[in-house]
Parts: sequence; C-alpha cells; structure tokens
Amino acid sequence: MLRITLAQLNFTVGDIEGNAERMIAAAHKAALDNAHMIVFSELALCAYYPGDMLDDKHFLTRIEEGLGTLKRASATLPDLYWVIGTPTPRKGPGKHLHNSLIVLHNGEVRLQYDKQLLPTYNIFDERRHFEPGPDVAKVLRIGQTQVGFLICEDSWNDEGGDYTTNPFMRMADAAPEIVVSINASPSNVGKREQRHQVFSDAARRHNLTVLYVNQIGGHDQIVYDGASFAVEPERGVVFEADRFVEDLRTLQLGDDGHFSLRNGEALSSVPKEGLPTMSFYREQILLGLRDYARRCGFSKVVVGSSGGIDSALTLALAAQALGPRM
Repeated sequence: MLRITLAQLNFTVGDIEGNAERMIAAAHKAALDNAHMIVFSELALCAYYPGDMLDDKHFLTRIEEGLGTLKRASATLPDLYWVIGTPTPRKGPGKHLHNSLIVLHNGEVRLQYDKQLLPTYNIFDERRHFEPGPDVAKVLRIGQTQVGFLICEDSWNDEGGDYTTNPFMRMADAAPEIVVSINASPSNVGKREQRHQVFSDAARRHNLTVLYVNQIGGHDQIVYDGASFAVEPERGVVFEADRFVEDLRTLQLGDDGHFSLRNGEALSSVPKEGLPTMSFYREQILLGLRDYARRCGFSKVVVGSSGGIDSALTLALAAQALGPRM
C-alpha cells in the first residue's frame, strides 16, 4: 500500500523562494495525511517555463539554493519522499542543463531522472536550453512499491509517431507497479480528453498504473488547467483533480493495484466529458486574467468601454476575475 499526495499547485515563473515555500507547506499537509510520497509538477521549483532566465548564472544559483532549502525541509519530514521537477546542471558537450525529476528523501537526492523528449513545437522550445537525458528507465522502491518516473513529453510518444525514442516502452520493460508522470501541459479545448485517451491507451497496452500530476496557472498568454488524474490499466481514468484551481489530494494505491481515497473509500466515477465549451473558455479566461494581474502586482485596472456587448462582456469577466472593487 502506498499513499501519494498529488500537489497540483500554481507556481510563479522565477519565484524560486516562493515556489519552495509553497512546496514545503504542501509537504507538511501531505505528512498530516500520512502520505509516503508527494508529487509536484514539471519544473516546479522555477515553474514552467522560465525561458532564457535559464541562461542567467544568478538564476541558476537561486535554483541551487532553492533545492538546498527543499533538501533541508525534507530532512524534517524523514518519512516522506518528495518528487520535484527542477533544472539540473550537466557537464560535457551540448546544453549545460537537464530538465529533471528528482526524488528527495530525508535530506538526500535518492533518484534523478532527466527528460528525454524535449518538445520544440507550438509554445515549446525546450531544446534551446536542455540536453536530452539518457535512454534509461528510472525506478525507486518506496516501501514495498516499485515506482517509475517520467516527465511530460516522455509519456506522449508511446505510439512512436513523433520521436524515435519511446521512454514509456523502456519504463514498461522495468515493470514498476506505478508510473509517476510530472507535467506542465497547457490548456486548450479537448486537451483533457486527449490526455485521458493517450495515457489510458498506454496504461492498457503495458499493463501499468499511471499517476499524472499537472501544474495550473496563467503565465501571460499560456494557461495551465491542472486536471491531474490517475489511470488504471483495466478501468482507465479513475480519479481527476479539479480544473483551474489548486488541488492537494492524497490517494491510496492498494496492494491490488487499485486507487482509493486515503482512508480506503472508493473513488467517485470520472465523467467522460469535461466542461461545456463556453464554461471552459470562461474558467480559462478568468484564471489567466487573475494570475496576470496578481503576478504583475496590479492594485487596480482600467477597462476601456465603448458601450457595446463586447465591452460589457469584458467588464463582466474583469469583475469576476479581479473583483468589482479593483
């Protein structure tokens, strides 16, 4: 039996110290749930995506210091494993960083996995800053459970359509009892259903249980919707976290390979369909507006209004996102 806390949090790009504080607070809550492991999203320490800040030596020093803070915090919760996304340094030819997943336990790094598939399409340009990791599977025994680890894009190529390397197949060869995938997957109409389909197919194909943890938040024009989930090979998606809000949930993986709530109660069924399209757009816009104003430190806003229906809609959304007094 393994109790896992999914930490679907709203991190801020570049706020290393603030992000570390949020992670530590979440870890203490996980410890109160008697969790064995807490899982954060891809590049959680610096948030996704820091862009060319990764070329700044001072920024990388702050990441190293932030990781040191997390190591010290993990030593105060010695029974808890922390799964963290962070850039890590590398030596040799090529880029000087990996996009990594590390597992902390009792103040020490117990495992490091480096992302193999670095997307360069749409909004992504990871190959600009990172070197691909080696074609190996990384697993770690936590209690009596063998846990495997992947990072976002590494889980999306199981049908071999986009890359010659298939980290999911390599992971299947290692035969863990559960695969933890950390992600920074942007939001768009149909993305939830696409994720469910891709991971359900892979779980069924390789007879693997999968836990998918995503970040949330608005970062300028990009919004992350959360909607973290758990997949079982036969039953498909059996759990889904809330969308467009932070969510901290502790699940229990039983010896029979099935998920339940942390107290052993059965999970509620997950609806096949997500939000209606207009509701989806509304939630995405509100989160994007709210986070843009908050991250920029705005105390008030000015909305230009021509008196038409588009202005009325803009005013209504602004009032819902920021509050009518702002």
